[in-house]
Order: sequence, then structure tokens, then C-alpha cells
Amino acid sequence: MSELEFDLFVIGAGSGGVRAARMSANYGAKVGIAEEFRIGGTCVIRGCVPKKLLVYAAQYGAGFEEAKGYGWSADNVRFSWGDMVAAKDAEIARLSGLYKKNLDKAGVQIFEERAELLGNGQVKLMSSGQVIRARKILIATGGTPRKLGLPGEELSISSNEAFDLPVLPEHILIAGGGYIACEFASIFAALGVQTTLVYRRDFVLRGFDMDLRKHVQNELINQGVRVITYANVSQIAKQNDRLIVQLDSGQPLTVDQVMMALGRTVAVEGLGLDRAGIAINDTGAIKVDEFGQTSADGVFAVGDVTDRTNLTPAAIREGAAFADSQFGPRRHSFDHKDVACAVFTQPAAGSVGLSEEDARERFGEIDVYRESFRPMRHTLSGRNERYLMKLVVRSLDQVVVGVHIVSDAAPEIIQIAAIAVKAKLTKQEWDETCAVHPTASEELVLMRQKLTA
Repeated sequence: MSELEFDLFVIGAGSGGVRAARMSANYGAKVGIAEEFRIGGTCVIRGCVPKKLLVYAAQYGAGFEEAKGYGWSADNVRFSWGDMVAAKDAEIARLSGLYKKNLDKAGVQIFEERAELLGNGQVKLMSSGQVIRARKILIATGGTPRKLGLPGEELSISSNEAFDLPVLPEHILIAGGGYIACEFASIFAALGVQTTLVYRRDFVLRGFDMDLRKHVQNELINQGVRVITYANVSQIAKQNDRLIVQLDSGQPLTVDQVMMALGRTVAVEGLGLDRAGIAINDTGAIKVDEFGQTSADGVFAVGDVTDRTNLTPAAIREGAAFADSQFGPRRHSFDHKDVACAVFTQPAAGSVGLSEEDARERFGEIDVYRESFRPMRHTLSGRNERYLMKLVVRSLDQVVVGVHIVSDAAPEIIQIAAIAVKAKLTKQEWDETCAVHPTASEELVLMRQKLTA
């Protein structure tokens, strides 16, 4: 092969693309990868990792206050946004460098520039103009914040820019009600920012179990977030150093910063899908079969760009399955059923399996077990925060088909609960598991009273 011919060329060095590239190279394939921004993709650079670091930072404020109930005094506590951003940037740089080092170690050739499809197994590198030929091409370009084209939208920020604000605003308005909107509302509120969340529906986190949605929304309000429902941002205008936000419900709001968090869309603009004969679905995502194969021979896609399960671990598993199937010892695909997820609000939420609403629609007869309670830690801290534990059970065979949790440890608990749901354990098997006391999670194996419809 010449220098610019590969067995596999990957477009996008995020979690899914990097995993596929590294594993394919370790299987003996000659692999190249292109990334126009920074190695690591959304999760490492401007998503999961920096967000979780901000979540940790935000938790300390409440922690100092709660500590007073346990005999601790924390005087002259101060928070430096600049110091936090600098520490976050250093960690992101370290992780990005580690991703790059691991690619180099596997023998993957890295091109730090934009790549576009030419069709017929060819890719063009847009900065150097080089044309690359590959037996297989993998698209792993992920997603990007959705824009609506509203008047004045250019005055707002997205989650991309939220990580690098020069200073914390006094008052921020966040438009949206999904993961990103709720998480950043919780972060900013905990850091002392006056926070308003505007959402077009009744309860945040559409697609989650309704009890979980109501609980998270109530806790956001309890945290100090002003939640305005049944409203959309229709216009943003600048007035002196502040922003005037017009809602379609009629009420103008004056704030210092507006963050649009109205979901994400697939990052395929200008990629050359038409030239390569790659079909997309109604949402603009790349159509693939269970093995990631697109409508074009030799071209595959994994991760958020396919709009299946838009989570970093899912993209990683898809990338691994691709490498195994195309260059490794076995052909298999990633099972998208019963994938656990977490929302890092305060308290956090975790969910796996079916919501109560989806389970009723699918199975008809179900049993529901639910407990909402004030955790033991707050008996002394004085904080008015409540947890939620909920099990959804299929009546026919008593298999637990859904678990929904709101608690500080929900993301950790839901990982273990996902194993039980994936294994199709019954409610009796959950009940036969001895509780760990005193913990909040023991409620998951102690709930005996079914809710009436």
C-alpha cells in the first residue's frame, strides 16, 4: 500500500472512532483517523468529562452547608470559577494527550484536520488536500448542539461554550429540558448563579419515567432553579450589557447569559454523504444496520451520528463490535436494549429498562413499586432533599423490566441495577437479596407494597 491507502479510515476521533481505530489496528489493519478539532471528541473535550468535573465542583457548596449539621464549621468559603476552569482544562488536555498516545501506540496514523467523503472508497483531507483511499471507512463524527435560527440566537451560548465562560453570570436562562439543560441548571444554581430553566413541555426529561421526571423537576425547584414550563424562547436581544429574552408565553426576562440546550443533532453537515451514496433517516442521522453498515458498500457508522443510543459507552461498544466484526475473530453487534443512563443533577437520576408508561403500553399488566423519602444523611444536615426508588415489574412473570432512581448515588446504583435488568431477574429474586443497612439503596430490595393503578 502507498502512504495514503488504508484498510480502515475513521472520520472522527471521539470515543467510538478511537476505540474502533485502536482495536482494528491491534488486529493488524492499517488504520488512519482524522479529527478536525481535538482528539477525544465530545465526551472528553466538551461533554461528559468536563461536565462531571463541574458537577463535582458544584456539590461542594452544598456540602459545606450540610457539614454544619455534623459539627463542622466552614468559614470564609470561596469559589474561584477561573481556578476551576484552569484545572478542568489541564485534565482535558491530559486525557486528549492520552487518547493520542494510545492511538500512536497502536500504530494508527492521525490526521488533525477535517475529512470529507468523496465516494468510491475515497476521503479528502480538507487542509492538506490529500486524497486517501480505504477499503473500509468508518464515520464517527458524533453530534453537535442543535440550533433553531431564532432572532438573536447568536447572542446565546451552547454547552460547548458553557465550559469556558470567562466569568460566571449573575443570572442565566437555560432553554431546554433534556439531560444537558437539567444538568447545567443544577450546576449553575449550585455555584450561586440565579438560574431560570425554560421548557416547552410540562415536565423535564422527556422519555424518562414520569415519576422520575416529576421528582427531578421538583428537586431542581428545591435547589433554587426557577422552572418555566409550556414556554419557548422566541427572541433574544441585547440591551446595554444584559440580554432581553422574549418567551412565546408573553413574558420578557432580563438575564446576563442565555444557554440554548435544545438537544443535539448529528454532525454530518458538509461530510459528503450524498457523494458517497449514504442514506439518512427522518432525523438526518445516518441509516445503519445492526452492524453499523450504511447504504454504501464499505462505509460504516457508529455513535451519535447514527442516533440510536446516544451515550459514550454505547459508542465505544459499537466501535468495538465493528472492529471485532470487520478485522477481528467474530462478527457480532452491540445490543441496544436495557442500556442504563444517568442525569447528573443534584440529586442525580439513574434509569434502566422501561418506564412505567412504556411498560403499560407494551405489556398491559404491570406492577409498580415506588418509595420517596428523605435520606438519613439529611436528618442532621437539615437539607430538604428527597430520593426516589422505583421498580417496574411485568405482572405475567414478575420480571423487573425497569428501575428508576433519584439519589446522590443514582448513577453508581443504576450500573448494578442494569445487570439485574439485563439478566431478567424477577421481583422475588430482588426481594431475596439481603439489604445493606443503613443505605438508601436498600429500598430497592425492601419494597413490598404495590401501587394501585
